[in-house]
Amino acid sequence: MASDLPHSPQLPNSLHLPNLPRLVLASTSPFRRELLGRLGLPFETAAPGSDETSLANEHPAATAERLAEAKARAVASLYPDALIIGSDQVAYCGADRYGKPENHQAAIAQLQSMRGKAVIFHTGLCLVNSRTGMAQLRGIATEVRFRHLSDGEIQRYLEREPDALNCAGSAKSESLGITLLESMRGDDPNALVGLPLIALCDMLRVEGVDLP
Repeated sequence: MASDLPHSPQLPNSLHLPNLPRLVLASTSPFRRELLGRLGLPFETAAPGSDETSLANEHPAATAERLAEAKARAVASLYPDALIIGSDQVAYCGADRYGKPENHQAAIAQLQSMRGKAVIFHTGLCLVNSRTGMAQLRGIATEVRFRHLSDGEIQRYLEREPDALNCAGSAKSESLGITLLESMRGDDPNALVGLPLIALCDMLRVEGVDLP
């Protein structure tokens, strides 16, 4: 959701667990970093630097899942004995796709286009064991219905939400963006922010990571 920066260690407030595999988040998005920190596991972050271009005639859900795995595998080459987490999100409604807006005017156009519509935010999640090469891949869809927003509401929201330009579809649901919405429907509220923690916990357990 946010642009990637050079890799850096991430040390959340948790005790060191000697049997825990090295855990690497293939993103330096502050949103994903904050979400992963909720699990209380030590982890590092690394910018994947992978190509995020969608393929011709590729369904948005397939794009999100392919890019999630591409990000994880790009970082796996740097960490030969670790669990690598990759995630990507594509928002779409029919043939329209909504990425991060490039500027204020693009954000206005996105929100005007989405008002009164149900938009699917499809989040791809991949966990790669770089030692074995095993990859677990899932897609988690969240349906978000936007209110019939007035131009004034859109303008006021963008003036008050500085992080809107770092979010797909300009809607930061975990903050002021919640005021734009009529309803949300999905299996994991964290997926909309960018990292589906319920699915991730299942994947980590498959790899032998003990979670409460």
